[in-house]
Amino acid sequence: MKLSKFKYKLPAELIASYPTPHRDESRLMVLDKRSGKIEHKIFKEIIDYFDEKDVFVFNDTKVFPARLYGNKEKTGAEIEVFLLRELNRELRIWDVLVDPARKIRIGNKLYFGADDSVVAEVIDNTTSRGRTLRFLYDGKYEEFKQELFSLGETPLPRFIGRKVEPIDVERYQTIFARNEGAVAAPTAGLHFSRELMKRLEIKGVEFSYITLHVGLGNFREVDVEDLTKHKMDSEQIIVPPETVGKVNTAKDEKHRICAVGTTVVRTLESCVTTRGRLTEFDGWTNKFIFPPYEFSVPEAMVSNFHLPFSTLLMMVAAFGGYEHVMEAYNTAVKEKYRFGTYGDALLII
Repeated sequence: MKLSKFKYKLPAELIASYPTPHRDESRLMVLDKRSGKIEHKIFKEIIDYFDEKDVFVFNDTKVFPARLYGNKEKTGAEIEVFLLRELNRELRIWDVLVDPARKIRIGNKLYFGADDSVVAEVIDNTTSRGRTLRFLYDGKYEEFKQELFSLGETPLPRFIGRKVEPIDVERYQTIFARNEGAVAAPTAGLHFSRELMKRLEIKGVEFSYITLHVGLGNFREVDVEDLTKHKMDSEQIIVPPETVGKVNTAKDEKHRICAVGTTVVRTLESCVTTRGRLTEFDGWTNKFIFPPYEFSVPEAMVSNFHLPFSTLLMMVAAFGGYEHVMEAYNTAVKEKYRFGTYGDALLII
């Protein structure tokens, strides 16, 4: 499977800049992966496709305010720092990306906040992910974290093409987000409102949760034509025992498992035994799913409409069938569906 097969023409105006006024009222395309049949619905109508004892699996990761703006010592030049992950809690060491990268050297100090309340020193310049910073902060860890996050802003993807606004603090987060650690939202989960969750619950649909802390690797460009040569960034995942029990029971009883988002699909398929059983896990995955691929756990999935050449589109094509999914995407463009993080949704059944 080649990178060039995931090209399609996406007009810039179809990339959503803002979420719909109500979470569950975006458009929903429904694709039958066997026949290729397409239906056009509103997202809250997803309830009509599931029955009692079917299981929705959600990603409960929580996005933290990962984008900070600081100033370099002496020159005062503005530097954007994007927090990727905490490497050492006690020493306040973080993996980060900096922009402009060429202006930063080991030993440079960066100052954050109106009164320079947080200072960081560059201690490593050579990691594949960017830079390593040590924050020089004497207070308690909780105070440091609170101070750091108060300086940060919601890390909207660049392709949204606008500055962060107050609406993003709430809407770039799922309603079930609880385990902090993501620098990007699991977008398929953004469509679920409290009202829709309640209606699904009343119908007897069951919910279970995994955690995958979404990293920037999701947006990294694939730069090889032969997809077998692409290496995915590792992301931290947790599959708790209660999710294992619920999913395996549903499979045994022939109920449908619906993965809400590519992050859930990736997690489930990273934690499966040779007999197709989900198993507990707490660690990292760098699994890259692209066609052809045989799925072991989910029978249905919800996804947003992803950008051309993205690894997310490749996974969706593996799940729904390459021909059917690319036809669905071409239909979405013709019908003016909204693409990207705040865009519309695709249900593959």
